[in-house]
Amino acid sequence: MDSRSHTHVTAALRLCLHALLAGLLALVVVRAVGESAPDTAAVVAVTLLTAALYAAGALTSSVQPGSPAGARWLGGLWILWAALLVLSPDAMWVAFPLYFLQLHFLPMRWALPAVVVTAAAAITSFAVHRQEIEPGAFIGPLIGAAVAVATVLGYDALYRESERRRELIVELVATRADLAEAERTAGTLAERERLAREIHDTLAQGLSSIQLLLRAAERSLPEDAPAGAHVRAAREAAQANLAEARSFVRALTPPDLEHGSLAAALERLCARTTAPDLTVRFAVSGTPVELPTPYEVALLRTAQSALANTARHARAGRAEITLSFMDTSVALDVVDDGQGFDPSEAPVHERGDGGFGLPAMRARAGELGGALSVESAPDQGTAVALTLPLPVAEAERAA
Repeated sequence: MDSRSHTHVTAALRLCLHALLAGLLALVVVRAVGESAPDTAAVVAVTLLTAALYAAGALTSSVQPGSPAGARWLGGLWILWAALLVLSPDAMWVAFPLYFLQLHFLPMRWALPAVVVTAAAAITSFAVHRQEIEPGAFIGPLIGAAVAVATVLGYDALYRESERRRELIVELVATRADLAEAERTAGTLAERERLAREIHDTLAQGLSSIQLLLRAAERSLPEDAPAGAHVRAAREAAQANLAEARSFVRALTPPDLEHGSLAAALERLCARTTAPDLTVRFAVSGTPVELPTPYEVALLRTAQSALANTARHARAGRAEITLSFMDTSVALDVVDDGQGFDPSEAPVHERGDGGFGLPAMRARAGELGGALSVESAPDQGTAVALTLPLPVAEAERAA
C-alpha cells in the first residue's frame, strides 16, 4: 500500500500490521463464539466483511496514501469497525491497527482528529457494553494512540532525513561527474595548447629558419651554379613542411580560434561578457596580419583574464579592448573605468584565489618575448597592455 518505499524494513512493518489486524479480528470471532453471544452470527459476518475489505485494499494498487481511493477505503473500514463495536466490546482492540492506518493514509491535520475519535469510540463501546469504566479500558486506547502517533512521526522524520541524504548523495555524484568532465575538458584544452606551442617553438620555428637560410643561400649562388637546384628543392621542401606544421598548430588551437580570426574571437568575447551596467567594446587598429597560433592564444587568453577580472571585481561601467597591429609588434589593450587598485599591492581577490591572473599573463608574454604592463590607481580605472614582437616573416610582410 505504500508506494514511496520498498525496503525490507517497510515490508516487514506492513506484514506485522496485517498480522495484527487479522489476529485481533480473529480474537473478536473466537470470543463471540466461545461466549455463545446472541449476536454471534452478526459478529462473524461483520468481521468477515471487515477482513475482506481490508484484504481488497491491501491488494488494490489505487489504494495509496493521500489518494481518494485510500480515504474511501479507510472510511469503509472505520464504519464496519464501528458496527462491530456495537456488537462486541472486544472490537475495541482493533483500534490499535486503525491508528496506524489513519496516520499513514490521511494528512496529519486529519489523521490526528481521526485517531482521537477512534480512541473515544473504543472507550465508549467498552463502557456501554460493560456498564462501567475501568482504568485499563480508558488508559489503554489513549496510550496506544500516543504510541502510534509517536511511532509514525518518528518514522516520517527518519524517512525525510534519509531522503535528504539520498538527494545529497545523488547531487554529490552528479557534481563529481561534472567536475571530472570539466577537468578532462580543461586538461584536453591545456594539452592541445601545449602541443601547439611546442610544435610552433620547435618544428615550425626551425623550419622557418631553415627556409630563410636556404633563401639567403639561393640568392648568394650564381644562377648557373649546380647546387642551385638542390638548394631550391630543399627550400621548397622546408616551406611545404612549415605549412604542414602550421596546419597542425591550427588544428590544436583553442575552440574560440577555430572558427575565425583572432579579431572575431575577441569580438565574440566582448559580446558574451556580461556584468551589471557594463558595456564592452572592441576595436582593431592598423592592418591585421596573420599571427602564429601561440601569439593568438596568448592575446586571447590575456583578454579573457583581464576582461573576466573587470566583470567580477572592477565595478566598471565601460570596458574597451583594442587590438593594434604595428610594423614590428602587435599589442592588446584592455581598459576599464572601474574602481582600480594600487599596482604595487596585490589586489584582494588576487591574494585570495589567484583569480586576477597577472602572473599567468606575464608568463605568457615572457614566453613569446613580449611585455605586460598594468596601469591603475584607486578610483581611476585599470589598463592592461600586452605587447608582442612580430616574428621576422610577419614583420617583413607587414612592411
